[in-house]
Amino acid sequence: MVTTFETVSILDVPFIKTTNLAFVHQLETDVAAHHNRFVVTANPEILMYARTHPDYQAVLHQADYVTPDGIGVIQGAKLLGTPLPERITGYDTLLTLLTWGHQTHRRIFLLGAKPAVLAQVQAKLRHDYPGIEIVGAQDGYFQDEAPVVAQIIAAKPDMIFVATGFPKQEFFIAKYRQRYDALWMGVGGSFDVLAGAVKRAPQFWQRHHVEWLYRLIQEPTRLKRMLVLPRYLRLVKRIAKQQRA
Repeated sequence: MVTTFETVSILDVPFIKTTNLAFVHQLETDVAAHHNRFVVTANPEILMYARTHPDYQAVLHQADYVTPDGIGVIQGAKLLGTPLPERITGYDTLLTLLTWGHQTHRRIFLLGAKPAVLAQVQAKLRHDYPGIEIVGAQDGYFQDEAPVVAQIIAAKPDMIFVATGFPKQEFFIAKYRQRYDALWMGVGGSFDVLAGAVKRAPQFWQRHHVEWLYRLIQEPTRLKRMLVLPRYLRLVKRIAKQQRA
């Protein structure tokens, strides 16, 4: 694990304490030097899952950078008296890396999403970021991991974006990252947003930290997942109270 940044622990997960700008600059430096790096963008749902799944918790500790993706993480850090500067979302980080990759002619591998979505993502990237070379792409509906890993290694990408959702994407990266030195990053549902299959909340909703509410209105089936947030905040408040006692 790299210790480039100071970290803040929330529910035993070490979040990097830095800004979007400094973080992306570090990733660019890592990629240019062909360092092996594992990025996790974690929200309260991931934290609560890790709390009851020790094997996943262990994987999070193997990551080089865990970023606060979600206002709930920022709120949790504040409640614990160890504030973090700002959200560092997976989607925004992905877009910034794509822009940089276009400017510096980087090679990328895309893994995840439905076949039709993945095809749309590739078309969009070729149009919007023509300087990037897509050296491989595989949808998320594979049974055998070995051929996929062999494909990644043979493609020699600078950055590998895995969009199979947590915990699957983190387990996959942790298992295979040492086979090839590159930036390995789990990006969850980012391919769906890139492809236009899922609409991201407008800036107004993002600025007022209610992106979660916008997504709930768009996808009511997410209600059960959203209920994790109040449980997470109650837990963090209890821990903060115990620490003050």
